[in-house]
Amino acid sequence: MSENDTRFEIAHLARVELFSPKPQETEDFFTRFLGMYVTRRKGQSVYLRGYEDPYQWSLKITEAAQPGMGHAALRTSSPEALDRRAKSLGDTNIEGKWSEDEFGYGKTFEYQSVDGHQFALLWEAEKYVAPPELRSKILTRPSKKPLSGIPVKRIDHLNLMSSDVTATKTEFERHLGFRTTERVIDGEVEIGAWMSSNLLGHEVATMRDMTGGHGKLHHVAFYYGTGQHNIDAAEMFRDYDIQIEAGPDRHGITQGQFLYVFEPGGNRIELFGEAGFLHLDPSAETQTWQMADIDTGLAIGGAALPWETYFTYGTPSPLSLDRHIETYSHFGPGAELPTDTEVAAEPVSV
Repeated sequence: MSENDTRFEIAHLARVELFSPKPQETEDFFTRFLGMYVTRRKGQSVYLRGYEDPYQWSLKITEAAQPGMGHAALRTSSPEALDRRAKSLGDTNIEGKWSEDEFGYGKTFEYQSVDGHQFALLWEAEKYVAPPELRSKILTRPSKKPLSGIPVKRIDHLNLMSSDVTATKTEFERHLGFRTTERVIDGEVEIGAWMSSNLLGHEVATMRDMTGGHGKLHHVAFYYGTGQHNIDAAEMFRDYDIQIEAGPDRHGITQGQFLYVFEPGGNRIELFGEAGFLHLDPSAETQTWQMADIDTGLAIGGAALPWETYFTYGTPSPLSLDRHIETYSHFGPGAELPTDTEVAAEPVSV
């Protein structure tokens, strides 16, 4: 496993902002089906949290012409760690700026990743205090488990699509102290890397964008903690016409239990059952998967992760999800990508 003296200076993934062209439907997805609480509304945005998220919000939904990730923020382990990580990024000419304008969070360093993803680092985070009617008798739980849908506990991890997996991975290792727990290679080319700043199998992952794009979101994951919830959620999504991409099953990579769906705005969301393998060994080596073993790496139980979406669709996308599936329907191992004409951007409806 990659070594770095700055390990543990990033505590965890604190929040993600999603853009949605259908903000009300996206909000309904997270509140009705996943049981998240709304904590604030401001302008074109709504702020939500799972019942075990520690802060005022972990998910922000903002109305926009296209789906995608507005930004993701990582909380550091101390204010000093924040300054050190910001300095490390700045010392290599990564431009950033300081801000304090997000509800529930203080001093924040905002920057753009090597592949064009919007990221932020922060330490100051306002803890959520539930009103009397939502206070849980379980002291480690900030609020009661809601009686809506199949409630997720908290935000879990983030998966990015990158034009260059190695460059993205190196940035997280060098400047943020992440260690790469597992990776996938195809010959000499890295096509996936799963990175952790703590004991989890990953909190940030990156996969090669096979369309050649930059700065896209693959998925945001939310945590259940039990596989049965993924099975129950799949039945719920079938009944209420939420599009399922793959699962439920268990990944070989990380050993986490997964269910992938597309929320109505077009972003891919993963529901994570059991957390999978915990990295307790501080001297563990990075596990390297070969492309020849990708089927086991992706799904131990044999679920098919479709090439026409899983390896090619990220947000923002030049095509709607339905058009993307149609355009990439014949794409697979060894197949050529559709032409630029076939992937011409659709006009944005207002």
